[in-house]
Amino acid sequence: MKTFIRVVEYWIPNGDRNLLEFGGGLFGDANRFAAISNNLCFGRGEGLPGQVWETGHPIVLKQLEGSYFRRAAAAKSAGLTCAISLPIFKDGALSAVVVMFCGDDEDHAGAIELWANIPETSRDMTLVDGYYGTTGDTFEFVSRSMSFRIGNGLPGMAWEAQTPVFLPDLGKGSGFLRADGAVKVGINRGFAFPCSTLDGSNYVMAFLSALATPIARRIETWEPDATGSRLMRTLGFSETQGTSGATEGVNLTGETANPLAQAFLTGVPAVAEPMVAIPVAPRGRVTAVMALHF
Repeated sequence: MKTFIRVVEYWIPNGDRNLLEFGGGLFGDANRFAAISNNLCFGRGEGLPGQVWETGHPIVLKQLEGSYFRRAAAAKSAGLTCAISLPIFKDGALSAVVVMFCGDDEDHAGAIELWANIPETSRDMTLVDGYYGTTGDTFEFVSRSMSFRIGNGLPGMAWEAQTPVFLPDLGKGSGFLRADGAVKVGINRGFAFPCSTLDGSNYVMAFLSALATPIARRIETWEPDATGSRLMRTLGFSETQGTSGATEGVNLTGETANPLAQAFLTGVPAVAEPMVAIPVAPRGRVTAVMALHF
């Protein structure tokens, strides 16, 4: 089964906080791309990670070739054509920059959207940019013409919750306001989460996937319990196993090597193959961890 996201990597500030260094990632069979990435670093404004660091906002880079992306040739050889990058802030400082890569072929149906609200100028959340794969122009056109108030539609739900939101069926009644268009292009599931910023703006990243190309082989969301001492799984879903039940949770107190706890406590992603745990930290505070399994 192909997944919509093919590669995930993350970059972390060095000790002097003047460079971003390679932190880790999941690269699948993109071995040459992984080897090149492992030896790179980025200053502010350099390459895609450096651009995200400089702006403090997520970026969708729909075309790697001919852009400021420094590994375009290696990405092309690995079948990677689009990148989505987002900063993670914790306690007022950058803790990591995450980059996710997608490919583009006729079997790769799905979309990734970046939505934003700037409170000083609007009460609405509008589309900043998106990558629509093979969904065609109509669905993209409809998406670009829409806006959402907090709590409305998939972007508005994640904006209001300040944690990830998963819609397993985007048909009518799901709260997904573009249901008709999504069904026509084969999109059936939606996953959105609030992105990290420090300037008061609100950003949401939304993944829309088709049955044959899920976002990842399995997606999970982990959130702290009422005591704040444990992470509990609030979502677990895969195309092959369906929805997962409750677990005993993950301890957040004391010494632990659990990647989910590490991501939550440090604000830095953690890899335990075939999973990457990514902190969700709107407004600089970690509210959840999303685990993507490949």
